[in-house]
Amino acid sequence: MPTAASIRETIESVAIAFVLAFLFRTFEAEAFVIPTGSMAPTLMGRHKDVKCEKCGYPYQVSASEEVTREGQPKEYDDQIAKCTCPMCRYTMEIDGRNPQPSYSGDRIIVNKFSYQFDDPKRWDVIVFYYPEGAHDNYIKRLAGLPNETLRIHFGDVWIRDDRNGEGGNAAQEEFQIARKPPEKLLAMLQMVFDNDYMPAIAKFGWPVRWYSGYAPSGAAGAWTSDDYATYSTDGAAAGEIWLRYHHLVPSFLEWKTDISSKPFVQEAIKPQLITDFTAYDTGQTIAEVDDIRRGYSTPNPYLFGLHWVGDLAVSATTELENKDGQVVLELVKGGRIFQCRLDAATGKAALSISGDDMQSFHPVAQTKFRGPGKYNLIFSNCDRELLLWINDNVVKFDSPTTYVDLNDTRPTDLDLSPVGFASRGVKMKLSHLKVLRDIYYLAVNKESPRLRVNKDKAELIDYISLPPMLGMRKVDQFFSDPTQWSAAYDQSNMRQVEFQIKDEQYFALGDNSAKSQDSRLWTSQSGEKSPWAIDRDLLKGKALFIYWPHSWHRIPYVNIPFPYFPNFSRMHFIQ
Repeated sequence: MPTAASIRETIESVAIAFVLAFLFRTFEAEAFVIPTGSMAPTLMGRHKDVKCEKCGYPYQVSASEEVTREGQPKEYDDQIAKCTCPMCRYTMEIDGRNPQPSYSGDRIIVNKFSYQFDDPKRWDVIVFYYPEGAHDNYIKRLAGLPNETLRIHFGDVWIRDDRNGEGGNAAQEEFQIARKPPEKLLAMLQMVFDNDYMPAIAKFGWPVRWYSGYAPSGAAGAWTSDDYATYSTDGAAAGEIWLRYHHLVPSFLEWKTDISSKPFVQEAIKPQLITDFTAYDTGQTIAEVDDIRRGYSTPNPYLFGLHWVGDLAVSATTELENKDGQVVLELVKGGRIFQCRLDAATGKAALSISGDDMQSFHPVAQTKFRGPGKYNLIFSNCDRELLLWINDNVVKFDSPTTYVDLNDTRPTDLDLSPVGFASRGVKMKLSHLKVLRDIYYLAVNKESPRLRVNKDKAELIDYISLPPMLGMRKVDQFFSDPTQWSAAYDQSNMRQVEFQIKDEQYFALGDNSAKSQDSRLWTSQSGEKSPWAIDRDLLKGKALFIYWPHSWHRIPYVNIPFPYFPNFSRMHFIQ
């Protein structure tokens, strides 16, 4: 039987635990639930996890529209009924015959202590009180620091130091592109195409996106594939043998008319520019789907990305079977060719950019890419900087890999095939091919005009004058036709916005730029302070860790029922 002393000791222990928990919550860390998708796919708000019934690709779609800001369910017509796969672009029903549950947002730990003794860093994910309603918690990515002017143009963030000699650097008085550190860039890259899902959609007669059309089938060194997922070359060619990516994305109508009766006609599908398409934003409500069924329209093409994205990355696993020759990784932006050449014998990596004006650009590095073995490669061209990772380690070059303005903000026909791999005398295999893109930040503010989608929705756009084909909703044709791009992507036709950030203030952007209510869209600037910016005393802390995404009720892959089985794959530190 417990004694009085043991009972007292237990009570004291419990009391101390409560006090410590309270102090920890108050001064060190606190748990938050992500309410909306403004930071998707980095952080998920209320959403549905779906798996494409055509290609099997798992993805998420926002379900925030199903509830009010207070979390109360809305009307039946506001429930999400359809969404579109980012891989094969099949629009799938997720109600009725194929109901999908909605899950609450990610639960995260916020470090409330981090900004007590240190200043916030650009690209941190921050939690703060909403400037126009300080009782509401918001979470965004920090893009602008005190005493700066922030500019958004062609999808990038630019910064000018406005300290005017008070510790400022005269060399930074012009706008400089805000580059993301390598670890942040990796976390923020968004999937364009994962070739591991190509075999599943090839059975529908889908055109292969990685295409080796530059050497006859069976020719020495030609790339071959038995399953469209892994490509091989014997390295016997005298020169470079290329494998190139073409962005082939059939529309809703092509799925509807072709797949029901016959395979896709490959010759009829043309490559397009890569755009700021975000699958998370493709949800259609029951009311919208009912309109479509009554014949009013197809899923609105304005929801599927209206802006060309030229900042790209490519990822692959390479398996070298000899130690001779070179492997070449290539990215294209605005007609410029950006290459990384890896020597399989010496491990030397060399970067280059096409054009007579870039002859002096030749950073080199010594790497561990040498001889037979498997290597995971990532090559990126984002924020006017080339980066290379080998086996998850960023490569350090002997000179800067950044570059100046190359007048590459207008796409050309070369951008219809923007990613490539080549073998020059290397016997090798390529697998797990992925094409990724950087976040495209829309250059908008509170006064920006909207593009009307339907009676309830409007989209923000960067175009000052909407290209005629986009005005006619011929989105696929526009992004396939180089003759349309010269005027559309002229400097004078792409919006540019600037925001002055004053002392002790910060500027925040959401990773899901098209759907984020962030500093761009808050109250216009007035007075000594900038109401759309975030005062330092409104900062609560730095987002640290996703500790509890929504749980699964079955063990993945083995499909065994298990209530509240943890979703381990999304538990990670937040970059």
